[in-house]
Amino acid sequence: MIRRLVSYAVVAALSAITLAVPAVHAAAADKININTASVKELQKLEGIGHGVAQRIVDYRDANGPFKRGEDLRKVEGVGAATWERNRERIVVK
Repeated sequence: MIRRLVSYAVVAALSAITLAVPAVHAAAADKININTASVKELQKLEGIGHGVAQRIVDYRDANGPFKRGEDLRKVEGVGAATWERNRERIVVK
């Protein structure tokens, strides 16, 4: 009986890991060009809601294209933590 419970627990754990890995990999692979992304696309970044995404677009329109990804921190609402969570997904072209 205990063997059967342990076997079920192992199978359940392995299933959960197998299902989670592709989703994490797919999200990490989505690169977002902050110089061309729409408000909707910018919201795909972790911690970026509609308001901050709109401020990013407004900042870009007022100041020209971003030269470096780190320049995103100049936008109100994008702090160090948000930058760090998204730095691998942000590109500047």
